[in-house]
Formats: sequence, structure tokens, C-alpha cells
Amino acid sequence: MYPRSFHYHRAGSLEEAVSMLGQLGEGAKFLAGGQSLIPLLKLRFANPEHLVDLNFIPGTSFIKEDSGALHFGAMTRHAEIEHSALARKIPVLHDCAAGIADVQVRNRGTIGGSLAEADPSGDWTNALITLDTIVHCLGPSGARTIQLRDFIKDAYTTALAHDELVTEVEVKIPPQGSGGAYLAFKRSAPVYPSASAAVQLTLAGDVCQDAAIALGCVGLTAIRATEAETALRGNSLSDKTIATAAEAARAAADPQTDMRGSAEYKRQLVVALVKRAIQIAVRRARGEQVEGAHLYA
Repeated sequence: MYPRSFHYHRAGSLEEAVSMLGQLGEGAKFLAGGQSLIPLLKLRFANPEHLVDLNFIPGTSFIKEDSGALHFGAMTRHAEIEHSALARKIPVLHDCAAGIADVQVRNRGTIGGSLAEADPSGDWTNALITLDTIVHCLGPSGARTIQLRDFIKDAYTTALAHDELVTEVEVKIPPQGSGGAYLAFKRSAPVYPSASAAVQLTLAGDVCQDAAIALGCVGLTAIRATEAETALRGNSLSDKTIATAAEAARAAADPQTDMRGSAEYKRQLVVALVKRAIQIAVRRARGEQVEGAHLYA
């Protein structure tokens, strides 16, 4: 199916893009990587009267380190993060970027567009919510920053106003002795995961000082498994402790039966994914170079 007709506008700057959307009204949308919007246009689930293209705005795609944080321009492609040496400083980010869909999608999709879409089956929110992440935004009233936990309001709903856009994603680099991992289970590379798990740990010797565990595709938004985190903090990470945390993550999941599996099947996946992600995160926190890869049916 072809999209309905629309007017195409090419923004030359972020400020111009914001101004355009304000002038064009509720019938206008921003176009970033288009990996979510274009399929919706083709299915006619989205029917904007105007599209404001952000792809030709200079200086919106970058990865840099500054003041103890990594900064990603909103138009930075998943593939750029996948191949970035800087991004590998936070392994959970590399895992996430490298596992998104297939090469074609990774070459077009953007981190800013993914967060702004707030698709509950997406990858970036689930990975980033385990870290200290700030979303930089720009609107008619100027720039503002929003903690990621406050940015995502619901499925497909963010704190962005209609004529506001994401300009940058800032992620604080975890302290020494930290490690993370992001794993997803899929039927095949191009499809959304049946379930995913992100883990970020900080160790002091064999004891877990801090932990963050997030679950994806098993709720309307990414779920922080707080009871699972509590099961790890202050404890040695034995097989028993990890199993206890995985069971607590299972209890936190709120999946729905769909074409990707039954609710019970997804809960079982959560247990397996959380266990494996913790094990990888522990080894990375100890300085090992461990590759993390998505799992396929």
C-alpha cells in the first residue's frame, strides 16, 4: 500500500525544524530515520499532512565523550553506535545497537527517533533506562533536559510537546568495576524481540554494590525489575543469588500473549535472559572481554 499524499519540508537547522512544526500544526510530523514512521505511512496508520525531514541538518549525528558522559546526537544511526569505540566503553549500549533488526535498519534508524517513538517493543529505552540517561530536547520555548525515566510516559507517549524534538542523548559513564549486557530473544533478526533484558552492575570484589535490571517487550513500557535489583545489591553473585534475581524479574514482567509467544513463554524467557545477562555483566565488570549476542529461535 502507498502512503496518502503529504507535503515534504526539509529543515536546515533544529530551530527551523521546531518553527516549521509549530507553523504547520497538528497535521505535521518529524522524519528522522523513518524506520517506524514509514511503515506506518505505508499502512496508512499514520496520515500526516506534512513531513519535516531532519536528515539534512548538519551537526546532529555525533558520538563524543565529555565530562564523564557519552553524548549521542539525535540523528546518530544505530550502526554508528554499533561500530563506535567510544560506545564500547558502555557495553550495554554496543550490545543494543548491534542487535537492532538488520543491517539496513541499523544504517537508517536513529537513537533520537527511537526514543521519541517510544515503541514498547523497541530496544533503546530498555538498555538506556539501566544507566543515568538524560534526553536533551528543543522546542519553541528553548532547550530543556529530561531524565529518561521521566521522558517515557506510556506506550508511544513521551514528555515531548508536538513541536518539540530530541537533540541529544547523554549517558553517564559508569564507575570502575561496572559491567552491563543487553540480550533479546527473537524469531529472526528483522522482527521485534519476544522479550529482552538489560543489566548494569557495579562490583566491589565479589559483592554487588549496585544493580539495574530492565525488561523489554513484556509491558507497555520498559520495566525496571526493582525487586530483582534488590536481590543482587550487597550480595555475592552466586548461582543462587542470580537465580533469585531472575525469578524476581519474572514476577515483575507483565507480558501479553501475541504472535511472539504466550505470556507464560515470555516469562520463562525473562528468567533465562536475565540470568545470562547478569553472568555476562559480571564477567565484563571484572575486566573480561565478553561478546554479548542476541538469541534467535
